[in-house]
Amino acid sequence: MEHPLVIIGAGPSGLAAAAHAHERGLNTVVVEAGSSAGATVLEWSHVRLFSPWSELVDLAAGALLARAGWQPPAPTAYPTGADWTHRYLRPLADALDATDLLSVRYGHRVTGVTRRGRDLMVDAGRESEPFLIHLQTPAGPVRLLAGAVIDASGTWTTPNPLGGDGLPALGEVEHAAQVSYRVPDFTDATVRARYAGRHVAVAGTGASAQNTLVELTRLAQENPETRITWLMRRAAAGDAFGGGDNDQLVARGALGSRAQAAVDSGPVRTLTTFRTSAVTHDAEGRLRLESLDGQHVDTVDEVVVVTGFRPDLTALSEIRLDLDPVLQAPRALAPLIDPNVHSCGTVYPHGAKELAQPESGFFLAGMKSYGRAPSFLALTGFEQTRSIVAAIAGDHQAAARVELTLPETGVCGGSGLFDSEDSTKDATDNGAGDAGGGYCGTPPSTTELITIGSPGPE
Repeated sequence: MEHPLVIIGAGPSGLAAAAHAHERGLNTVVVEAGSSAGATVLEWSHVRLFSPWSELVDLAAGALLARAGWQPPAPTAYPTGADWTHRYLRPLADALDATDLLSVRYGHRVTGVTRRGRDLMVDAGRESEPFLIHLQTPAGPVRLLAGAVIDASGTWTTPNPLGGDGLPALGEVEHAAQVSYRVPDFTDATVRARYAGRHVAVAGTGASAQNTLVELTRLAQENPETRITWLMRRAAAGDAFGGGDNDQLVARGALGSRAQAAVDSGPVRTLTTFRTSAVTHDAEGRLRLESLDGQHVDTVDEVVVVTGFRPDLTALSEIRLDLDPVLQAPRALAPLIDPNVHSCGTVYPHGAKELAQPESGFFLAGMKSYGRAPSFLALTGFEQTRSIVAAIAGDHQAAARVELTLPETGVCGGSGLFDSEDSTKDATDNGAGDAGGGYCGTPPSTTELITIGSPGPE
């Protein structure tokens, strides 16, 4: 290519793509909005992943690091977000940046992607023109030409709102000081003080919600005045706690068992079919949450909203995309990851073919490629990027050779009958950001997890 491959995001999938591009000798630029590699992963640094180190290191990345003298962590250990960043992502970014033909640029936020001299409507000469990346940098706005683009920017920055219709509930924005959209870090004394002895409402049914419930229950044992209300959009808990002993993601199954025990024995009041429509406050500043069906919760001090994540497509308004109208994932990929049918362990192996867009040379990868679908696995992102980079390099045989075996897990489910008792969770009502998390994760002794449907961090 005359112009470099540009990779958006220096997270797990973006850096894996860069490692494969380095293997193939492609001139590559990685642009990252944060100040370091894994910047969004560090925002959930306290979270421990479901997946062990053996499933969190891309093969090409590991080979590059090994040549630089890197000592891999114990393959069976489960890292936190901080571990993953400091022991793998940052060393990998440094190793890549030190090579020829590849640079990693921090503080470079993508504000738009287009074709040079062509808006969305123009057909003539479109594919012969390079991409033009609009960036905001510490030095001001800049433009970067690209021969191909991989958007691995994740979903962490766009959590789903509390509102039950996909938009913020009435009053949700106005009461933002009492609403959190991430798994709280209960190891932090300031965070513990914020929730101890308070009435906390937790919205969501995925692993992030379960982690929050487990930790709040522990907090209530130390501070008996702590009250917990669990808001579920579905009609019953059903299989919200995952596969238990049958979950091949052992840590994920253990989390579900701990969460179920916390709900069964702890100070947790559960409200089902609760789809928040409004947030108001009383004279003392405590919140009242109202549901579309007339239910309400009063005297709430804090709300933890862990209802998943969604992709931010704002910067791609001039790129021709073919996305599923429900999941906002590439149309060819959507049936393979539909939570009505698949868990994260039953996703059919996929690569460049399923991720290609009408805009030739443009690919969504990593958590962003899953759109609103939950429970993305790091292994999936590594295989995606291997296949995509092979296709960009012209090795179509390697791009088509997609092989991946994933662990079966009960973490995912579909919406089923909208409010029936046997329905599984909504695609938008999961605690995943394990993304941000969406790297399915927490071993038995951990306190938190994030399921990044999301992020999540890429």
